[in-house]
Amino acid sequence: MDAMAAVRRIAAARDGIVTLKQARAAGLTVHEVQRLCRSGRWQVVARAGYLVDAELHDGPSRRARIRAAVASFGSGAVAVLGTAAELHGIAGLRGTDEIHLSVPGPLARPARVAHPSVIVHQLTIAPDQVGLVQGIMATGSLRTLTDLLLREERYPAICLLDSALNRGLVSGEDLLRIPGLIRGRRGAVAARGYLAEADGRAQSPLETRTRLRCVDGKVPPDALQLAVRDDDGYLLGVGDLGWRGPKVIAEADGRGAHDSPQAVFADRRRQNRLVNAGWTVLRFTWADTLHPEYIPWTVREAIGAVRSAR
Repeated sequence: MDAMAAVRRIAAARDGIVTLKQARAAGLTVHEVQRLCRSGRWQVVARAGYLVDAELHDGPSRRARIRAAVASFGSGAVAVLGTAAELHGIAGLRGTDEIHLSVPGPLARPARVAHPSVIVHQLTIAPDQVGLVQGIMATGSLRTLTDLLLREERYPAICLLDSALNRGLVSGEDLLRIPGLIRGRRGAVAARGYLAEADGRAQSPLETRTRLRCVDGKVPPDALQLAVRDDDGYLLGVGDLGWRGPKVIAEADGRGAHDSPQAVFADRRRQNRLVNAGWTVLRFTWADTLHPEYIPWTVREAIGAVRSAR
């Protein structure tokens, strides 16, 4: 196998990324790597990290950029905080171009100049709290949650907890360990409150935020993922949030899950079945959650209308 074939094989398993060390081990010289970059066939993504056959890619993917950044700082670098959550697939934080790494002291100093998008931290991380996530060294899911709970405000923090629980990345028993891990640290009191509000039945941050608006507005749902059946046991639909007494359901309409034509038609059919069975169906978007009073007011109005009609 020639050097370029060996490099491409490495890159294929690493989001198109190779390091200078890997390229040299495959048989390329530093001069050859530089020539490939000058010609545009390779793209520099991070210090001594390259996107191979750049013309075949629409720029480096987000994961490729994270991979290159971690690799550029050597074996001591670990993805942490929001970047680690992103790799795990824990949802709840805003998208960002920043890459959060924990890097040993001597390597951290030149980072801000060489990598303006990289936010360098120097966290004390036990060996059993890190591992490979999608082939990239990162803090484990429990350590990642623990770090973020101390830094995030209530809504994103609970969204992160719900997401990790829903995806099975942590268990209820795991969450019981967090108070001991954060004891005495800044933000610990608030974080313990967030733990008490976590609910892994929420299937998206939008569902979590909708539930929290209802809780804060004094109209908490009495059911999540409420299965509604007819008298014969036929499943009419599953509501994201439910108030069983007045037969009110609230749906959190996320952009990705509900925007396709097939999803729109399925939502309409399901809503028609629920309405015909006597349920009131409300629909809320992310924008609705940005207004503290709107969602609870709408729910109260719907419940009041049902009770007035009886």
